[in-house]
Amino acid sequence: MADPGMRRGDKEIVDPEELHRILDEAMVIHLGMLDGERPYVVPLNFAREGNEVWLHCAKAGRKLDCLRAAPAVCVEADRFLKLQTGPSACDDWTSHYESVIGFGTAEIVEDADVKLHALRAIMRKYSERDDWEFTDASVEGIAVVRIRLDSLTGKRSPARG
Repeated sequence: MADPGMRRGDKEIVDPEELHRILDEAMVIHLGMLDGERPYVVPLNFAREGNEVWLHCAKAGRKLDCLRAAPAVCVEADRFLKLQTGPSACDDWTSHYESVIGFGTAEIVEDADVKLHALRAIMRKYSERDDWEFTDASVEGIAVVRIRLDSLTGKRSPARG
């Protein structure tokens, strides 16, 4: 899933396992979508399983309105690793990070069992527990979004040498 247009190929991450690791270790994903003719980006908690990303949100609002109108999305997640400093602003200062960008299609999930599966995946990511219980009312009271990723690219800066 490499990005042939990446200017600095030495920073590109192409290994799918590395791309998934970065996603899995990121705590926030940024969801980019269209709001009419303008971009709209929101940070969200999430979980990844295979090439799918699970999100949850309120049952009504701008995000769901955007996804219903235009389900094509872009997601971005990053991990800040460290700040390198020195006496010269241009030569010595840089951020060390890893990031991934993915493109895919969002689907608002209606099936209660699938929603429950997604909520457990999200809770497992953040709590490392697998024993969460959800009431029918809580599952019914939220929206779950599944993003099926078509592509995933990554970058590491600075490049590993």
